[in-house]
Amino acid sequence: MDIVSRIQNQLSHLRPAEQKVARYILKDINFAASASINELAASAKVSHASITRLAQALDCKNVRELKMLLAQSAAVGERFIADEPVSRQEIPPVYQAIQDILDINAGLISDQDIQSAGQLLTRAGHVLVFGVGGGSTFMAQECQNRLFRLEVKSNAYSDPMLMRMSAATVNKDDAVLCLSLSGVSPDVMASALIAKEYGAHLLAICPEGPLADVADLHLPIKTQEAEYIFNPSASRYAMLAAIDVIAGEVAVVNQRKSREKLRRLKHHLDEHRKGSERLPLGD
Repeated sequence: MDIVSRIQNQLSHLRPAEQKVARYILKDINFAASASINELAASAKVSHASITRLAQALDCKNVRELKMLLAQSAAVGERFIADEPVSRQEIPPVYQAIQDILDINAGLISDQDIQSAGQLLTRAGHVLVFGVGGGSTFMAQECQNRLFRLEVKSNAYSDPMLMRMSAATVNKDDAVLCLSLSGVSPDVMASALIAKEYGAHLLAICPEGPLADVADLHLPIKTQEAEYIFNPSASRYAMLAAIDVIAGEVAVVNQRKSREKLRRLKHHLDEHRKGSERLPLGD
């Protein structure tokens, strides 16, 4: 359990002086992590012994370990810890955050790389799409949703064990499309390296990082973490846009086959929905 949760859970069970220190720490974790024992004791208006007893009550070996754990929590950001009420944002800033992240990423992927990605995916015997986590799981499924209608055989995987298993079955003409909003995804990385060992081509949509370094073709994206923590990250729209760009390129490269598949899809969807011919194509 992280140190902030420990303090919150133990707070009502601490002695009055220890509670005083604990509340002071929660109020300013950055200061508590960097201050000396003398400074912390003086600021919280308690004795040195109270700080030592607090460390013991929180199952820390000593005050030094307490300060180390506080530094780790401080790195996460105080906006996740402060209990001051936060006003709800109006809807327009949500759209603005999406627009901002799209502006940051517009033109980041070169035309040459887009063309290379289109060729790679259309020529692949089978495309495996790997993505772990809330956003990347959804995006992996979205990739499969885009590709199957364009005559590209694909499967999306988000379970770490299934990713490894499927990676071990690839052929040399297969491709693995790796998705990561962080560029640091141990499960995706491990599975990608297995697939690469057996000769598959690796394509990665992610920021610069370890995953980009092992890919045969890297399509870069940039993310941006907002200070307002209660909205989902707008950065996932950058990956979605990259996927749409690739899907558009695949459709053009494979247009003779994809046009016919899209025609069939449209015919049966319109027959099912009995609606306007301008309704979205199964989206």
